[in-house]
Amino acid sequence: MKFSRAIVRKPGKSYVNGLTTSDLGTPDFELALKQHAAYVEALKQAGLDVTVLEADERFPDSTFVEDTAVLTEKCAVITNPGAESRNGEIEDMKLVLPRFYDTIEYIQAPGFLDGGDVMQVDNHFYVGLSTRTNEEGAIQFREILSKYGYEVTIVPLKEFFHLKTGIAYLGNDLLVLAGEFIDSEVFSKYKHLVVEKEVEYSANCIHINDYVIIPKGFESTKKQITDAGYHVIELDMSEFQKQDGGLSCLSLRF
Repeated sequence: MKFSRAIVRKPGKSYVNGLTTSDLGTPDFELALKQHAAYVEALKQAGLDVTVLEADERFPDSTFVEDTAVLTEKCAVITNPGAESRNGEIEDMKLVLPRFYDTIEYIQAPGFLDGGDVMQVDNHFYVGLSTRTNEEGAIQFREILSKYGYEVTIVPLKEFFHLKTGIAYLGNDLLVLAGEFIDSEVFSKYKHLVVEKEVEYSANCIHINDYVIIPKGFESTKKQITDAGYHVIELDMSEFQKQDGGLSCLSLRF
């Protein structure tokens, strides 16, 4: 699947007060800004035209734009994020996405869906049931996408915060996966690059055109992806890891 665009949002000063389950400390805001700028440059290097939205101080977690929408070749789906403090982030997306899409669908309450729980594998989508995505939201998503000829499989999560915390699709039927997904029947038909427990943060990587962007400092994962024939871009993600954020969380790619 070829990508040509991305949408990102700069972190605001309130970012350091966002939601997290990690015990890695408070983010350094200035360093987060530098890491975000490097992320934007990596997207451009991978061939994307990047729309950069200004920070929104009302929503500390709003730099994680992936959770607000799922973008397909045929439609955009504006989600209904499961964290109450993040729900208002979709209002801005309702203004931004019509610049790029004529067809926009919506997840409606009582359904909740975070984009971080959705992985696209060609014409098949996998949706994780998590603390942020409920069954009602996943079923709505499946019903919406079925209208456009897409298949959707719903995957209950046991360990991971979001589906894409522990899995990524690199094209060519190849998955990077960790933890509960390694022996999952759901993904058994694909080829696997297995990420060990101690480096599972690196399972959240993004395949964009000729590149795979990975977090810096995970040599075993880098070697596996390079050996599989991909060009790798490494980025320091320390200040986003502190807030449960990974590479995929920081952009909407389409």
